[in-house]
Amino acid sequence: MRIAIVSQFFLPTIGGVEKVIEVLAKEYIKQGHTVDVFTSDTDKYKRIKKKFEIIDGIRIHRSRYIAKLSFNTYIFPGVFLKLLKHDFDVIHTHVGARDYVLYAGLIAKYKKKPHIHTTHCPWTDKFRPLAVRIPLFFTDKIFNYISFNLCNKIIAITPWEVPILKKWVKEEKIKVLHNGMEGSLFKKIKNNPFRKQIMNDPKKKLVLFFGRLHPTKSPHHFAQVAKEILDERCDIEFAMIGPDEGMMGQVKEVANNHPDIHIIGPWPYEKIGQMYQGSDLYVLTSYREGLPLTLFEAMASELPVVSTPVNGISYEMEDGVNGYLYPHGDLKQLKEKILKVIENPDLAKKFSQNNIKKVKEYTWENIANETLKIYREEMK
Repeated sequence: MRIAIVSQFFLPTIGGVEKVIEVLAKEYIKQGHTVDVFTSDTDKYKRIKKKFEIIDGIRIHRSRYIAKLSFNTYIFPGVFLKLLKHDFDVIHTHVGARDYVLYAGLIAKYKKKPHIHTTHCPWTDKFRPLAVRIPLFFTDKIFNYISFNLCNKIIAITPWEVPILKKWVKEEKIKVLHNGMEGSLFKKIKNNPFRKQIMNDPKKKLVLFFGRLHPTKSPHHFAQVAKEILDERCDIEFAMIGPDEGMMGQVKEVANNHPDIHIIGPWPYEKIGQMYQGSDLYVLTSYREGLPLTLFEAMASELPVVSTPVNGISYEMEDGVNGYLYPHGDLKQLKEKILKVIENPDLAKKFSQNNIKKVKEYTWENIANETLKIYREEMK
């Protein structure tokens, strides 16, 4: 099967959507399919010179972007011609409310090939600038209706999205298929060096934040609560790991150079197992999420979780079963929940055991097989 994938960004960009595309593409190739990824020529920070390259068997085609509307929104119409020139059996677009979703739909219609779209839950973001909110108003009223009706199937990553998508398409066109995680995370790492690498005292408890330092993730909330806890006790350390997307300065200001708040920056994906298994608790402070890969990765690593119940998270995490949920912005509750897990080893162990059971079948291999099944059904 010849699979064309279209997305705003791809390697070397760090992000959940990009990782989903990468791991699924590798699974497809492993099963004998060919994969071409069509994307923009930026990693969000600079232009990428190579307009075509092959990474791990994935053929990557980059089109020059002509406009930047926000940190995460670029216009690259050249992708239309590149798609038109290539042959494929199915085309799969990622992230809703983008111009290329319409381009792909038109080309798929012209070539009489199925068009699959995964939304990745882009529906709420109060931090979007006016330059983006204005076109999004028309996108919501007109563009999504046209684009989504040119899709054969729309994959929602969480049931939370279904009522929104029903504004534009019939429910039978929607398929809910959650994100996954690497099966290797289930394997115990011997002689894990992570704690010694980043902690002042590896004997202390370690609370982890792992994600982009972006306003939607509210990393400053994590730093603020970490600072409050450390003002009262000295048996815990905190790690903040992830690339800067506009919040690094504020996070550092809140942390105020505290020696037990470790602000690391990006972390190699091949070493995330060390990071998770070297931690005692995973915390998600986001005000908006689709369905974060980190949730399932942490669960597979037997970590208890403290999280906001936003969007898809509340469909996959039960308060008091997998960890604790708290209202976004309620830093008092966030602090209480963190300490409750840290101070109760038996409770933390119960959460860990529940989490490993929860995600046993959530591997990318299984998700890839489900996606390929959708491709084959629509090709018929």
